[in-house]
Amino acid sequence: MKLRCWVCCLVSGAIALVLLAMMAGSSSAADKIDVLIVDGQNNHDFERTTPYLKKILEETGRFRAFVVTTPPPGATDPGAWKGFRPQFSDYDVVLSNYNGETWPEHARTAFEEFVQNGGGVLNVHAANNPFGDWPVWNDMIGLAWRDKGFGDRITFDAAGKQVRTLKGEGPDSSHGAQHPYAVITRDREHPITKGMPAEWMHPTDELYHGQRGPAKNMHILATAYSSKESGGTGENEPMVWWIPSGKGRVVTTLLGHVGRDQDPSTWSMRCAGFHAIVTRGTEWAATGEVTIPLPKDMPTAQQVSLLP
Repeated sequence: MKLRCWVCCLVSGAIALVLLAMMAGSSSAADKIDVLIVDGQNNHDFERTTPYLKKILEETGRFRAFVVTTPPPGATDPGAWKGFRPQFSDYDVVLSNYNGETWPEHARTAFEEFVQNGGGVLNVHAANNPFGDWPVWNDMIGLAWRDKGFGDRITFDAAGKQVRTLKGEGPDSSHGAQHPYAVITRDREHPITKGMPAEWMHPTDELYHGQRGPAKNMHILATAYSSKESGGTGENEPMVWWIPSGKGRVVTTLLGHVGRDQDPSTWSMRCAGFHAIVTRGTEWAATGEVTIPLPKDMPTAQQVSLLP
């Protein structure tokens, strides 16, 4: 009788362990963040960088990433854009790898509602270039690639104080020659940048300057010095920032240029700092928290760090 009870206990215990494991697996799957990557038009090599960004996210184990691709530039089929109807509300966060024609009204409205209801957004590099004719978008991202007549400009002076240049004054948006440059972490307490070095070297990349827009409610996380020797402004330009929009959070990083047919060994997206911004920024935009650790080999003030 005692043997039978002992066997029953063993079986019951084994079943309980299996059930717990199944529950843990279900919980883990449920905890994953669903990311929608938008591409389809870009003056950069989105055909190769979208799979790379998807891989960066999924390798953390924190995300399920999906891709929606717009019609190509100048699509002549009248039904092409009518069929572009991403169900943004099915996802937690949108990562934009898009730089092209303005979306039709139905897609813009759906996106605006997604963000207002708490959806997150992360824009990568040239994703801050399009949609000059979309006022809500420009409010969401704060600064964009525009001429100086479009809006204000934000820089930092040598003392680390934020400076606003008014609309019409100073340079248009542009960039100088590509070169390695130091990124300055301006907010070391924000969950995205917490633990990052105060200064870290980024590999050869474009350094956008003179970005323009409403520039309201901006929380700037990192900047870079745009040297005159490289064709820049001689000022500290914003590189990573976020803006609240309704219940949503919109994160923008200007890092990550990849040109057409560029050798992958030279991609600036390989930077461990870029990986940190994209993965942690996407998680924070979606949840308001960061659980993803920094890469083990973060760049230093003297040395870049390229991941495979």
